[in-house]
Amino acid sequence: MQKQVVEYAGVPVGILVPDADRMKFIAVKFHVHDLDERHFDSANDVKAAIRDLLSANEPLSYYG
Repeated sequence: MQKQVVEYAGVPVGILVPDADRMKFIAVKFHVHDLDERHFDSANDVKAAIRDLLSANEPLSYYG
């Protein structure tokens, strides 16, 4: 496991960093802050969580 940038709709929204045997998400955009410091098994899992979170809110383009 290594650090990796997480993008959503082509916009970097956070990073994943190894933490024990999982990956911890560090949000860098306010609209995904609800997921900050949550642990995930994979980048695909965090992207699915972001998609679910944003589908309940305004589209990403609203946040500039």
